[in-house]
Amino acid sequence: MIAAVDESARRIGITPGMTVTRARSLAPELEVVDADPDGDLDGLRRLALWAGKRYSPIVAPDPPDGIWLDVTGCAHLFEGEKPLLKDILRRVAGSGMACQLAVADTAGCAHAVARCVPSGRPSIIEPGATRAALSILPVSALRIEPGVAVELRRMGFERVEQLIAAPRAPLAKRFGRQLHRRLDQALGQISEPIDPIFPAEMPRVRRGLLEPIATADAFAQVIGDLAADIVAAMTKAGTGARRLDLHFHRVDGHTQAVRVGTAKPTREARHIAKLLCQRIEAVDPGMGVEAMTLLAPLVQPMGAAQVGSVLTSDRRGPDLAAIVDTLANRFGSRSLYRIQPREGTMPEREVRDVPALATQGGSGWDDDLPRPSRMISPPEAVEVMAMLPDHPPAMFIWRGKRHRVAQADGPERLHGEWWREAGHEADTPYAVRDYFQVETTTGGRYWLFRLGDGERAATGPMRWFIHGAFA
Repeated sequence: MIAAVDESARRIGITPGMTVTRARSLAPELEVVDADPDGDLDGLRRLALWAGKRYSPIVAPDPPDGIWLDVTGCAHLFEGEKPLLKDILRRVAGSGMACQLAVADTAGCAHAVARCVPSGRPSIIEPGATRAALSILPVSALRIEPGVAVELRRMGFERVEQLIAAPRAPLAKRFGRQLHRRLDQALGQISEPIDPIFPAEMPRVRRGLLEPIATADAFAQVIGDLAADIVAAMTKAGTGARRLDLHFHRVDGHTQAVRVGTAKPTREARHIAKLLCQRIEAVDPGMGVEAMTLLAPLVQPMGAAQVGSVLTSDRRGPDLAAIVDTLANRFGSRSLYRIQPREGTMPEREVRDVPALATQGGSGWDDDLPRPSRMISPPEAVEVMAMLPDHPPAMFIWRGKRHRVAQADGPERLHGEWWREAGHEADTPYAVRDYFQVETTTGGRYWLFRLGDGERAATGPMRWFIHGAFA
């Protein structure tokens, strides 16, 4: 019996459920591989865990060929549901797999649309359009037994809309309660909670409650306890949290979750609790929450820190990482950016913008070659008085104002990257810049460069530019 087929086999008429003998009559050269249900389930689980680290705190496998993602409250991190779906589709396709995606108000509707509307593009069912989307689908889309679907078609029920309009008692007497249970789940009339899965090694703490709670103050109290518990677990493992998921388990079996991220690994309980408490307003407690679980799906190694000593008391100014965490989790991680170094020799190509909560990467800064905190893009031409070939400016005029130089450092010679055409810039045939750090008599500190090496005309026209100012 054929359990699954690829696209090439499907095009010539081979379908799941067909016998191998009949399939070989359609394609004698058919390649048949023994089914491995346990391996398939393990693959679905690994795929769900991968999706949970990137897209949603609530994920679960949906055997035999799907996974669930509850993206409630997560879409804004990707600037909407459509960009989120496109990112999933691009990454899954890049791994060599084909998939069909659907988002809807209910799990049943998303399941039905993903399998019965093979458009090749992600499908988004707008809020309130669940009934209309289900009505035109076949009754088999409701996740009922194949024999029940066949019997319903024999009785004249081709589409879900016919089933919705039909009296329930006769059908329930014949097919049992499961038929209308699936229908009500798809329509959102009864809940269908997803039982999420988590990696065994993931730091996780849970608090069961003696009585259901539903107020922000009660949530904040439990969050404080959970934060202290998970910090203790991470301290023991020598790690710090970069991402945290808080699950609210309601008495009706439904689970809600909120996700926060941090700019650098942290295991400060007060900071973790503060970030999570800011997301309480996004939680609908329903009839009450009976348990809460806090997980750290993304952690990074973190060394021991000395506390309670003179070393920690010397820190001045605001905690920049805490400010970044607060802003990024309030407005979305893609609304805030930081500068990250990258390979390049020209200053305008030495940095790039990355989301503030992105993992660290790229090359490090060279402390021996400082760069201005304020870069001028594009560099502006200045008039300079300086001795050639390698003396710093003695005076320069910028934007009509004369600046006398009190002291200077340089030159720092930069060449265009070898992988660019002959090392040249896009707008000039010259590839040599001599940079100088200068301090004026009024205290200003600037970054100037000369286009050319000061000796050979072929290296540049010896014109001067200002590229930045030091704070």
